[in-house]
Amino acid sequence: MKIEVKVPSIGESITEVTMGSWTKENGAFVEEDEIICEIESEKATVEITAESAGILKQKASEGDTLPIGAVLAEIDTDSAEKPEPAQKKAPATEQEKPAPKTVQKPEPEDKSTEEAEIDEHKITPVAANILREAGIRTEGITGSGSGGRITKADALELTRKDKEPVEEIQEEPVKAGPQAAGAKAERNVRRVRMTTLRKTISERMLAAKHGTAMLTTINEVDLSEVKKIRAEYKETFKEKFDVGLGFMSFFTRAVCVALQEMPVINAMIDADEIVYHDFCDISIAVSTDKGLVVPVIRNAEKITLAEIEKEIETLATKARNNKLTIEEMTGGTFSITNGGVFGSLISTPIINAPQSAILGMHTIQDRPVVRNGEIVIRPMMYISLSYDHRIIDGKDSVTFVVRLKELLENPIRLLLGV
Repeated sequence: MKIEVKVPSIGESITEVTMGSWTKENGAFVEEDEIICEIESEKATVEITAESAGILKQKASEGDTLPIGAVLAEIDTDSAEKPEPAQKKAPATEQEKPAPKTVQKPEPEDKSTEEAEIDEHKITPVAANILREAGIRTEGITGSGSGGRITKADALELTRKDKEPVEEIQEEPVKAGPQAAGAKAERNVRRVRMTTLRKTISERMLAAKHGTAMLTTINEVDLSEVKKIRAEYKETFKEKFDVGLGFMSFFTRAVCVALQEMPVINAMIDADEIVYHDFCDISIAVSTDKGLVVPVIRNAEKITLAEIEKEIETLATKARNNKLTIEEMTGGTFSITNGGVFGSLISTPIINAPQSAILGMHTIQDRPVVRNGEIVIRPMMYISLSYDHRIIDGKDSVTFVVRLKELLENPIRLLLGV
């Protein structure tokens, strides 16, 4: 019997996907629930697994645009038992005494067993396939995933590094003699197909820029008290909650307090209506190898600093391993992006439509400021609020940013609610 593997429904607003990469070759035997390929939607990469064991027949090529429900592949389940007799023939042919072959066969079997163990415990199936095709062994490699697990991003980085020196070695013999000095002047051009995620990002950024009356207000925050709290309690915090105490939890908590006091910042326009929210679903921007994604912390106004930190850690790890679901990336009411982790001193972030505002955090920098008539050095951060002027007035945006400044410069306010 042949079973069709179809593009699954992965979100109400998603009508088509792009065929990513095949992790199993055409005609290969696949186990039930084994990952056979990846598809890319406008919001995430989704792994497709085999519904049953059998022989795989591919029906789509990498880069194809496919509607929801389209057939990706067929699995011939009548061949589900085929590989087993092939493995059992080796001991049965001892009478024919093919001594050299009998000695050679167990070695690949042992290696495949080792690889299976590595796939299960140290490496994701997609990453294992990438490294296997590149001929790269995993011994001594520690990945960025949980417990040192090697992820797809790690595998792509390893193959990139593996290829670079090869290209240089191949070019040197050709560019020998007097022409060698001029080789550096060559100008190469590469064309790479945009991923579905990158195309979606570009379209939405352009739509947000053209579809909103966007302005940005900027202020600066003295983070002396926040840094003092982190320095004093970070070890105790880590021991008790098994997660680090970062700056993002303080900012998320301060944002939630300010949003509840100024609901217009947490609202959005829907046709000729303004939709207000009595909850704070905070979208946190996370940079991945495929682009920026914004997973959402639900009801952030009701959870503790430790719970915020744990949620951020979980969502960021999923994002970098391409494991986020559509539900985890939709429905935010306000966004926070931290360009400071890359060294940004100040910026004007673009609104994450249909939301009406986004807060930009930036690098913390020791700067001279005046306190009580004296010049002192303090850890300062510029913060910027980009907002849709159609719904948010300048007075509201400035008041919101000033309130954040008060809460962060006096963190005790976050506990007392004043």
